[in-house]
Amino acid sequence: MRQSDETDLTASRPNLLRAWWPAAVWVGLIAFESTDFFSAQNTSSTLYTLLTHLFGQINLYDFLIFHHYLRKTGHVVGYGMLGLLMLRGWRATLDHDHTRLGRTALLSWLGTVFVAAMDEWHQSFIPSRTGTWRDVVLDSAAGLVFLLAAYFWIRRRPKGSPSFP
Repeated sequence: MRQSDETDLTASRPNLLRAWWPAAVWVGLIAFESTDFFSAQNTSSTLYTLLTHLFGQINLYDFLIFHHYLRKTGHVVGYGMLGLLMLRGWRATLDHDHTRLGRTALLSWLGTVFVAAMDEWHQSFIPSRTGTWRDVVLDSAAGLVFLLAAYFWIRRRPKGSPSFP
């Protein structure tokens, strides 16, 4: 094989490490946040102390409602980003000619659902955490919404323009 043939072959292969390291790091972050250290009890006491130092006395009931929605917002943002990072990885791996966007988006969503289910299953073994199917649904829906937004964003771009990622 000639040197130029080897260079062409190497250039046409996706760099899997470059394509997937952000998603792998994000899954690691989700796994870390799934530990006892990030239980609602631990995050609420730390955040409550910080907010009362910054803003003075805070109604505990109002804070608990705020804390609940802040944690659920974290689920939405975290799993939405995971879906996008998986889309980045799948597109770099499988979608060289940019014709398989639907397939790569579906694979990304299935990966997001899998990580969400495994995260909640893992939490069910930690006494300070609760693994619930409702969070799997929330996480999966967040991934789906982010992926749909990315799908329509990518589809609306002209054919010759630079592509995601």
